[in-house]
Amino acid sequence: MEHAPTWLTYGFLYLTAAVLAVPIAKALGLGAIIGYLAAGIAIGPWGLGLVSNVQDILHFAEFGVVLMLFLVGLELQPSRLWALRRPIFGTGTAQVLGCAAVLFALGALAGLPWRVSLVGALGLALSSTAIALQVLAERNLMRTSSGQAGFSILLFQDVAAIPILAMLPVLGAAAGEGAGHTPADVALEALKIVGVIAAIILGGRLLLRPVLRWIAKSNTPEIFTAAALLLVVGIAYLMVLVGLSMALGAFLAGVLLADSEYRRELEADIEPFKGLLLGLFFIAVGMSIDFGVILRSPGLMAAILVGFLAAKAVVIYALAKVVDIPYQERPVFTLLLAQGGEFAFVVFQAAAGASVFPAETASLLIGAVALSMLISPLLLVLLDRVLLRRYAQLKTAKPQAEEISEPQEAPIIIAGFGRYGQIVSRVLLAQGISTTVLDHSVDMLEVARTFGYRVFYGDATRLDLLRIAGAEHARILVVAVDDAEQSLQIAKLAREHFPHLQIVARARDVTHWNKLRDLGVTLVQRELFESSLQSAHTVLELMGLPPAQATAITQRFRTHNIALADRMYPHHKDRAKFIAVAREGRNQFAEQMARERQESAALGAVEGQYPGYGGVADGEGADQAASARDLDKKGS
Repeated sequence: MEHAPTWLTYGFLYLTAAVLAVPIAKALGLGAIIGYLAAGIAIGPWGLGLVSNVQDILHFAEFGVVLMLFLVGLELQPSRLWALRRPIFGTGTAQVLGCAAVLFALGALAGLPWRVSLVGALGLALSSTAIALQVLAERNLMRTSSGQAGFSILLFQDVAAIPILAMLPVLGAAAGEGAGHTPADVALEALKIVGVIAAIILGGRLLLRPVLRWIAKSNTPEIFTAAALLLVVGIAYLMVLVGLSMALGAFLAGVLLADSEYRRELEADIEPFKGLLLGLFFIAVGMSIDFGVILRSPGLMAAILVGFLAAKAVVIYALAKVVDIPYQERPVFTLLLAQGGEFAFVVFQAAAGASVFPAETASLLIGAVALSMLISPLLLVLLDRVLLRRYAQLKTAKPQAEEISEPQEAPIIIAGFGRYGQIVSRVLLAQGISTTVLDHSVDMLEVARTFGYRVFYGDATRLDLLRIAGAEHARILVVAVDDAEQSLQIAKLAREHFPHLQIVARARDVTHWNKLRDLGVTLVQRELFESSLQSAHTVLELMGLPPAQATAITQRFRTHNIALADRMYPHHKDRAKFIAVAREGRNQFAEQMARERQESAALGAVEGQYPGYGGVADGEGADQAASARDLDKKGS
């Protein structure tokens, strides 16, 4: 029996582990990164032992970090990068040197040789670019002050890794066990670095766009994808040849293409590869954790892990205060930068190779870094569920959130001041109608205050708060909150305790609409329904219909759809009947419209065609009516 190729076996293992572990981790609320790390531990040498060549996989998977930095660079125009020069070299320098100084002092106090303390401190001062940027992107924090500061620090760390790696042979030589570098060698290396960076910048300005334009003219999408990958691979290869960071080179290339016409296409082509390779990188990190070292020296490993995390956290939190990062963003900012990083693996392996310290020391430090990368996402979950929840409660007690404390008398209460509630409030305000607006988001209150609106802090699901807001005397309650479950709670509370209130509510979809109807709320608007009809009206006009005819068609559809929703509502708990009524109504409407188009054509229209369109409307209408019988779209 033939054996499967190695690449096929490993590919099957990695994909299977990821497909099984990541959905489970997401379902438990732990996030995708924890799923990938757990998958790596499970199939690695200390799990099922299905994979042994961990370092080779780790080196290959690091390309996921390279692709990620390229995509980050595509989002930063050179002007924006220049504007970040002070945070990069100011905040970044302060973080690396501050953390390294504290860690070096701790190593010296522990009696370690100064070389071990210095290299260990510099390596542990670095943070995980892959995990930090992934979390910032998932939480939409990249454009916040903490996201910008965190990105600046991570970028500086990529730059700082270059001199750290360059000094290792010198330290090894000073220890009498390695070959030293002459001043001429150092000068030559510096010239290489400057030359490669200059080549990337000049080449990006002069060559990349014309080459991409030439490739795009071939109208071969797969070749453009190949060219995008070749661009990143080529720059990474060039950086490796001169001993520089692959990620830094890819980032520079991304920045040079950030304001080009091919930015979006490059992003779309590379994004799938970036996601898969980043997942493989996290799997490789999980596999690389040496539990043998941990088991041999559990106390020492715990001391290193807790010690460097705590020391970095103190320095980074203090730095966050100095650079005036908002206090509600500081915990996540601190945790993301306190963990160890993937460049530490390279630093400690190179230090062992240069005989700066023994291989056993390198294993201990690499194990501590890998463990920090494993537990950081777990600590982030704990931070979300425990600390940040209490922190939010502490924030609301501060005078920044104007709590509603005096009874209000406005005839209208609006619960929720998001994009929906803001429009309702502005229309009423323009007519001189007073309202009492409630929202439980401190950030939203800050936005409202900035634009001159008075919004009270409070959770409208609380009965006592509704009473203070004047629900006993008000005429109308507008339920405009984003969360469907919270919307239902507010509606139920109002129906039970303030039956005189007329409730006007938004519904996210038909399911939410039906649940509100179950509570006796009849004045419900589906939030995307009217805007969708307006878009359909615009499309009909663009197809050549007169505006009056387009308006008539969309109004007919609006009337039909509202009537159909009323017909479907009594059956919404009987899925089979619900679908049957929906299909019947859609078929009837499509057939009716097809008949009307045929009658219009018979009265003198041009074969029922839309102006400028070759399709025959009556024949297509019949086809659409037939295909409508197969439609089953829950949210229409």
